[in-house]
Parts: sequence; C-alpha cells; structure tokens
Amino acid sequence: MTLIKSISGIRGTIGGPVSQGLTPLDVVKYAAAYGTWVKTQATDSKLIVIGRDARISGDMVSRLVAATLQGLGLDVCDLGLSTTPTVEMAVPAKKAAGGIILTASHNPKQWNALKLLNATGEFISETDGQQVLASAESEDFDFAPVTKLGQYTTDNAFLKKHIKAILALPLVDVEAIKARNFRVVVDAVNSSGGFAVPQLLEALGVTTVEKLHCEPTGDFAHNPEPLPEHLRDIAKVLEKGGFDLGIVVDPDVDRLALVSENGEMFGEEYTLVAVADYVLKSLGGGNTVSNLSSTRALRDVTEKAGGSYSAAAVGEVNVVTKMKETNAVIGGEGNGGIIYPELHYGRDALVGIALFLTHLAKTGLTVSRLRNSYPNYFISKNKIELTADINTDDVLTKMEQRYAKQPVNTIDGVKIEFDKEWVHLRKSNTEPIIRIYAESDSNSTADYLAQKIIGDIKEIIAAKS
Repeated sequence: MTLIKSISGIRGTIGGPVSQGLTPLDVVKYAAAYGTWVKTQATDSKLIVIGRDARISGDMVSRLVAATLQGLGLDVCDLGLSTTPTVEMAVPAKKAAGGIILTASHNPKQWNALKLLNATGEFISETDGQQVLASAESEDFDFAPVTKLGQYTTDNAFLKKHIKAILALPLVDVEAIKARNFRVVVDAVNSSGGFAVPQLLEALGVTTVEKLHCEPTGDFAHNPEPLPEHLRDIAKVLEKGGFDLGIVVDPDVDRLALVSENGEMFGEEYTLVAVADYVLKSLGGGNTVSNLSSTRALRDVTEKAGGSYSAAAVGEVNVVTKMKETNAVIGGEGNGGIIYPELHYGRDALVGIALFLTHLAKTGLTVSRLRNSYPNYFISKNKIELTADINTDDVLTKMEQRYAKQPVNTIDGVKIEFDKEWVHLRKSNTEPIIRIYAESDSNSTADYLAQKIIGDIKEIIAAKS
C-alpha cells in the first residue's frame, strides 16, 4: 500500500493500515488539515467546491471529505461526477474559498487522491501546501459545535456552464467545426470523460461520435495513462477507416491525447504544440510556456510566430506561475495538458479539444498531415537507480559542472542543451532514482544521448566510491 504526501495534495492506494494507504482516517485527516488552512485565509467565504472522477472509491472518499469539511463549519458544494477543470472553474465562479478534486488522475483504479485548490481555482502554492502538511502532522483541528456545522449542497449542472464558456471563446469556431462533419472516436477509460467529452462534441456540432469505454463505472478498461501502449483499442477502430480523429482523455479530463485517422498516435507532446500553433497564428504571436521535460517543438512554433518561449519547473503550479510572469497566451505540459488562460489557469482537455477541432477545421488537413507539418522530435525516457548512500544532489551538481560549457538550466534538476537536443535530469522525491529525459530528431539519437548521460553518472558514482 502507498501513501504519498505532497504540497499539492495527498495520493494513495485505497485500504491498508493507517498512514500506509489512503484509508478513511487518512482522508479525514488531510481534509481536516486543508479545511483548517482555508479558515486561516483572508476570505469572507466559507464555501468549498468538491468534485470527483468516476473511480470506484470516489463516492466513499467524497462523502468523507464533505462531512469533514462540514464538521469544521465549512459549507460544501458538491459537483458530483465531474472533471478537474470543471471544479477549477467552479471555485471562482461560486466565489468559494477553495476546492478539492477527488482524483488520482492517470493512476490505476486502486488509487485516489485529494487535489487541493485555492480561492482562484488553482493548485495551492508550495508554501500553502507545507502549511497543510504541517497541520495534518500535528492534527491540531478545531471542529465546529453542532449549531455551526457547515451546509451541504449539490450542483450537477456546472459542466454545462464549463462547456458554454468554451463555446464563447473567440478562438473556438463552432460553425467551422460543424462544416467539416467530423467523425470522432472517444476513449474515456470509463470515467468522467465518458459523458463530458460527448457533451462537448455535441455542443460543437460533431454528430458522429463512436464511444469507447465511456461508461463512468470507474472500472478502467485499460491503464488510464493515455500512452500509446495503452491505446490499442481506439487505434484498431481508427485503422479500419471511416473516422477523422480519435480523442483520449485521462480519468479526470485534464490530459488530452489524439489519434490520427489512420490509427497512428498524434503524440501527447504534440497536443500542446498543435493547439499553441493555432492560438499563436490566430493572435499574431504571443508567449508560451511548458515544463523543462516537454518537447522543443513548442519553442520552435512559438519563435516562428514571433513569440517568446519560457521553460518552467515540472508541475502545473510552476507552469502557471511562469505563464503569469511572462503573460503567456497558452502553455501546459508535454503530457497532453493544455492551459489556456483565456478560459482559466488549469490543464483542460475540453478546451483543448475545442481549439484543436477548430484548428483542424480551418486548415482543412487530415490529422496525420497536420502532425507532419510540425518539427519532428523524439523523447527517450529513462532512469538510473542509486543506492541509498549516494547523494543524488551531489551527482546532479557534478553533472552540471561537467557540462558547464553547454547551456544548463537548474531550476528543476539539471537540463543540458546541445543545439536542438537536450537532456533533463530530475531526482525522484520518493525513491533514490534519477529520471533522465533526452530529446533529439530520432529515437535512436535520443536513446544514444540518454545512454551517454547515464554513462557519465556512473563514472561520477564510481569516482566517489
């Protein structure tokens, strides 16, 4: 059993001993810690918005969270089965003091999590997260007397407001999408995207939608992380012909993967690239942001449009912070997470779908031809396991020194650039591992570059022993 405590929330497998898995007692403790933190914030509101994906444990966890918040004297508005971006948008719309999304995102069905939002509907900061963790550790909670318990209400209609806001965006062209008569296959891994994506497509005028794994039972039909090796079912449907596009979302609908009309993967890294390309061309340029482990292709299309690209540390909160600093018109992460600030500062697969379909409609291209219009890069993902006695930070410092003549970024591990190739080294926060991401213009050269860096790390370790 696993329980991972981080600044953005708590994530774990359901069951097991207390503090070793996400048990009911752990859910209550961390919900109470978050609620206690909310009560220290400078806000007149005592409303918390909650929502969940369809995973099997969701209803149980949701009821525990709601009751705990009520016990602290906080009011709860429960969106029920929903999406992460929908909850994020509901928090400021309802003038709430914060929100909790109950989802373990791409993790398998035995996992669940409490993702914590501030009053703007964005993930809480590192400083705030540390306060929540400290509160949970001390269990210094002051629950309300019976006459001051919080109220509980539900709102099952906010997804419609979310979709309406997407349709109202100037860069979403419903008429252009309708005119193309797109035929679309949707794989929602039996979670919230199973109803959210078809509702959006209907609103956009897409009348032919083949639903694959769209029953929100939480019994995931395949590994829920939208990687190529997990998407064989939708690829087979598209390979047979008759459809223009495959759309895949993760359980909480904040990551978007696309499949071409011939069954080939568009590539999660290129979801953001394509949508950013459309936004930049439509606006006549602008700034963009992605994290250090994302493809260089975003930088290429940004600079081609006359804009400026910036890299942020890995993590949505870090990307959002950098987007605000640089006034970016679009940003996100290479895992298919699109952040479009015209709507809200959060990863949102639904707005990504609307913008991508508009782009596809206006270009008149097939999905495969659109993909081929972008610079082609390949990322090799590797890791090296270290023994507990090795100082990981020291190894990264030595790597920084070894490649001091190259452009090096150390805001999140060590990223070394070699012209249009790069390697990013990041240590794990939970185990003695260094993750190694390398990008080049072919799989073989990306792998070679990664192995070269792994060899360097082994040399450094050997020299110290």
